[in-house]
Amino acid sequence: MALLSLPIDIFQHPVVQIIAVLSASGIGLFQGIILGRAILVRFPRLQNHLKTVSVTLFVLFLINAVLSVPRFASPDKIVLSNLPANNPGEILSALFLIFGMNTGFLSVLAISVTVMSFVVLKFTVLNGVSKIFVFFFSTLLLILTAVSRFTDLTPSTFEVLLYFLYQLGITVGILAGTIRKIKPKKLS
Repeated sequence: MALLSLPIDIFQHPVVQIIAVLSASGIGLFQGIILGRAILVRFPRLQNHLKTVSVTLFVLFLINAVLSVPRFASPDKIVLSNLPANNPGEILSALFLIFGMNTGFLSVLAISVTVMSFVVLKFTVLNGVSKIFVFFFSTLLLILTAVSRFTDLTPSTFEVLLYFLYQLGITVGILAGTIRKIKPKKLS
């Protein structure tokens, strides 16, 4: 069963598929550009090392995109009634399972990049519509991921493709948003 409960027949139409693919890529790209520009505004000294910062952020977000797709495609299902909670060690083990950190170094790296992006989002200066846009789509993806881990629903192949294109859009957007210096505003 697909993650989104919309009628599957809608996504069989090629025009709707193209619109969905372009929307997922565009939303990711726009979100990445917003985040990239916000990072440079918040940390203006990074502009002195712009190429290094751009390439580093691009590589980190690309690793995140590649590593998070398999976790989204086939999430480890969690049944809350089966989680042991008798002693602190079992509670810690259950938390590692819930957050997906029990699967190795690469999973922890992908989670670290995601957490880093939320920390950067917290410290950057985003205004009005930009902040709502980034927060809305980040929260929507978090909810969809949680639903896929805690229920029997599993993303369809098309939903996984849309997720990958969204992540890839963010990665390219981060690069596009941090590649050029931001000119200081002129005082009149």
